Amino acid sequence: MPDQNIKKKGKERRTNPVSSFLLLMGQSVKMSLENVMANKMRSFLTMLGIMIGVASVIGLITIVSGATSSIMSDMMGLGANSLQLSAQGTDIHPGLLEDDMDQLRKIKGVTAVSPSVSTTTDTVFNGEIAENTLVNGTDPIYFKSALVELLSGRIFGDSDSDGNTNVAVVDKTFVQKALSGHGKIGTKFLLDGYEYQLIGIMKPKDSMTQDTWNNTGTVYVPYKNVLRMMNQYYVSGADIYYDSSIDASVIEQQVRNRLDNIFSHKKGAYSIFNMQSLQQMMQQTEQTLSLMLGGIASIALLVGGIGIMNMMLVSVTERTREIGLRKALGAEPSRIQLQFLSESVILSLTGGAIGIVIGLLIAFIGSKALKTAFQISYPAILIGAGFSIAVGVIFGWMPARRASRLNPIDALRSE
Repeated sequence: MPDQNIKKKGKERRTNPVSSFLLLMGQSVKMSLENVMANKMRSFLTMLGIMIGVASVIGLITIVSGATSSIMSDMMGLGANSLQLSAQGTDIHPGLLEDDMDQLRKIKGVTAVSPSVSTTTDTVFNGEIAENTLVNGTDPIYFKSALVELLSGRIFGDSDSDGNTNVAVVDKTFVQKALSGHGKIGTKFLLDGYEYQLIGIMKPKDSMTQDTWNNTGTVYVPYKNVLRMMNQYYVSGADIYYDSSIDASVIEQQVRNRLDNIFSHKKGAYSIFNMQSLQQMMQQTEQTLSLMLGGIASIALLVGGIGIMNMMLVSVTERTREIGLRKALGAEPSRIQLQFLSESVILSLTGGAIGIVIGLLIAFIGSKALKTAFQISYPAILIGAGFSIAVGVIFGWMPARRASRLNPIDALRSE
């Protein structure tokens, strides 16, 4: 009885399909690796197409994703849950008055209205004149809602916004070029002939949307001060902030209704930019660019797949006698097919893995050159890996099938 049980268990182990399959896979992979290593140069040239294709897919998609993320971050910095209003006005009503902005503040769901007006003027410091200084007039709400960060100092408060207090928050470019590097809080300089005191320095933005056209820098002062500089009583724009629980389109329609009444339904009197709509448009643009660039880069994967098919067909031709001998010794067609198919998959996966590393390196260098965030795109990596496996199976199937269907007698007769 014990002997019979041992024989029975041994028979079960020999006929276990899972064990047999794993053993077959192991032998096929081992033989495939030996053949790949025996032809190193040819294997490398075969993988080159896959490497280029995967690297292109991952590199391009990751760069686009990082650039879009930086732009989206800047949009959020301009004010999440906000509408940007530009008031061209009419001949009778040239812009937004204080009463107009009070009406906008009374709209249900609107949390704040921050007026904005800008001009350019000259800066004088220590007898030196800096031309083309951009002066933005705003109020404390802007700094709080737009999440402005300071290197030092403070922003101006409500008590500084009466139009008679000359205080300024500046960017680092202004400190370096207009103030010759004198960034001490309390420094005084002339702006449009008025003496201003430096109370804060803004942290520079490391992004693609940072203003670079202005050589002198930017100064932020209370908006009533800018109105005094320009000798006008109205503002040309405003940022309207609203409750995040309310749909942006609802707020926008209410603002339009109120503005239509203010400007007597005159066409072209104002324009509104919905930041939420812009963000959605940017996301759609990113998806479109990713698909387009991915499609272009996939052509290289197709070429790489053709290269794998060509190499496998050559390999089948070179090893015809070997295949015939194995079949004559009892090797099943499925076993031979699996060996050649595994060789094809190994080539494509190895090329794909190298391509992923190269693609991430390209994306890292590109993000540094464009000064955008480097963010690993895991969907792009999955796409690259998936393409590698698909190329190996699809383009390796026909040569593997051809090898498995060779007649052993004809194969042994071949030279």
